[in-house]
Order: sequence, then C-alpha cells, then structure tokens
Amino acid sequence: MSNTPLNRFPDVSQRVSGQDFLPTASWEVLRWRGELLARIRAFFAEEGLLEVETPLLSADTVVDRHLDPLAVEVPGWGRRWLQTSPEFCMKRLLAAFWGRNGRPNGKTTGIYQICHVFRSEEFGPLHNPEFTMVEWYRVGQTMQEGMNFLSRLADRLLGRGPARQISYQEAFLQWVGVDPHTASEGQLQEAVRTTGITPPESLRTDDRDGWLDLLLSFCVQPKLQGVWMVYDYPASQAALARIRPGPPPVAERFELYVDGIELANGYHELCDPDELRRRNRRNNQLRQADGKSPLPEQSRLLAAMEAGLPPSVGVALGFDRLVMIAVGARTLAEVLPFPFDRA
Repeated sequence: MSNTPLNRFPDVSQRVSGQDFLPTASWEVLRWRGELLARIRAFFAEEGLLEVETPLLSADTVVDRHLDPLAVEVPGWGRRWLQTSPEFCMKRLLAAFWGRNGRPNGKTTGIYQICHVFRSEEFGPLHNPEFTMVEWYRVGQTMQEGMNFLSRLADRLLGRGPARQISYQEAFLQWVGVDPHTASEGQLQEAVRTTGITPPESLRTDDRDGWLDLLLSFCVQPKLQGVWMVYDYPASQAALARIRPGPPPVAERFELYVDGIELANGYHELCDPDELRRRNRRNNQLRQADGKSPLPEQSRLLAAMEAGLPPSVGVALGFDRLVMIAVGARTLAEVLPFPFDRA
C-alpha cells in the first residue's frame, strides 16, 4: 500500500434512484481502511499495549457541555447510553489492573480499543453520528511523552514526519493577536469582528470559551497545514485532563491537527474524583444554560477513581478522518461504506 492519495472516488451525489443500497466508499478505499487498522494494531503491539473491548451501551456517560449522547431504553433495565467514547470503561480497567493493587505481569504498558462510538451531532462532510474511534491509555506517561507517542503513530500511518508542536497560547498570539489566557470577553469579541467572522446568534457575550472556539476554528485551524500538535489549552477547557498550576493555569491537553483537520484529542488524565464531581456539576449547569438536558453525574468511573486510578495519558483518535487524510478524500462519505443517511 503506497502513501499516494487516491484520485477517484464513487460520485455519491449521482446515485440513481433505487440504488441507495450501494456503499459510498470504493473497494480500494475499504482496502486502505483495513490496511490502516492493521498498521495501528501492529504499532500498539510493538509498544506493549493490550487490545480490549468494552460495552457500547452503558448506564454511565461522559458529562460534557458539547457532547450529546444517544439514549436507548432497554426493557427491564431502563435508560442506557450509547458511548461517546470508551473512556469510562477503559479507565475502570486501568483502576482494576494498574491501581493500588499493582500492575499486570509482563511488559504491558497500557490498553487500547478500536470501536464505534455515537454522538448526536451534525451530519456533514466531517461528521457522522456513528464513527470509528481509536482510544488508548499508557500508564505513567507525562503529557510530553503522550504527545511524542501520538506523533510517532501519526507518522507511521501517514508518513508525513513528526508533528510540529505549538502551545494554544503561542498559536493565538501568532494568528489571532490576542493572549487566550488573559484576554477579556470584549477583546475576544473585538478580534472576531476584526477578522470578519459572523458569530452564531446563539453565542452569548459572556461565553468566553465559545468565543475562543470560534477564533480557533476560523483563525488558527486553517493555519495548521501539515502535521501539528496544539497543547496547554485554557484551564476552562480541561474536560477530563489535569490542570497544571500557572500562571496561567493550563489544561494538560493536546490535539493533533493534519491539514487543518482535528484528528485526535489527548489528556494527561484527571485522577481526582472530587474534581470530577465539580466538573460534572459545572458542565450540567452550562448544558442547561445552553438549553440542553443535564446528564447523570454519578458513575462507576467515580468509584474507580476512589479506588485508585493510576496516572496515565489517554488519547482518542478519529479513525475515519485519518482515513480521509491518508487517501486524500474530501468527505467522510468517501471513506465510510454506509454513512448515516445510508445506514
């Protein structure tokens, strides 16, 4: 399999009526998918990670302002959630086998999983409500080690060399002209006006992270041509990452971008159950302010953290977008056999 992008894809817009049983990806692209999966598994085996499987349906779900899980009513069991990521169950495995009771025998350094995940989000060129995620956790890593590991994997799969690393602050200073850690909401709004971006009507004037996300999407991401790693996000955007004290305090979080497209999100993982409870409450408050329903704040992950979650770095990589980059496709439909509108 070469690294030369494919030049021809099935024209999904020209399917004749009655032929929507056909896949939107070509056979050649599906062969590429299979080869990339084999490369991923070979890389993780070399690095000492064990492949695991965890449930797609769970009583628990991530409480995130922007992630909307899909619910399923199971007779006799009530509501269960299709997972937005395998994170909770994988961390429970870390607590069980690397927690206070020691670690597995042998040279295993962590675990990984390749699975389908589900998010109630937009359907479009870069989004599908059901998609394939590659997620892994390496025990005892620092954030920098986690970034280097992700960079090696990306180079193994794409053959485009190591990722260039830039902090979130440096990226904003270079391409927006403001410090994202100290700028006021008014300064961020002025930067948006100066660049000619039209903000969505739903964006509140006091939503600082919303204005930062807007500037990131329109001013920073397009500049990330090639392979880039952005790290040290604002503390308010930590999700389930640790916060490193400042000044300024920052989230030990990093993201991989290739040609302006986000491919992976990584954390130096939070291990403090009390802090997770605080973040869950805050995220539900933000969800309700956005007009969304709150999500369950109690979970078995909290029990795992109480038992002892070992320090680790975790990364979630969007496999379908990776395939897009690898073959030179423009949309997810070109690399999925049956996207959501054909499933």
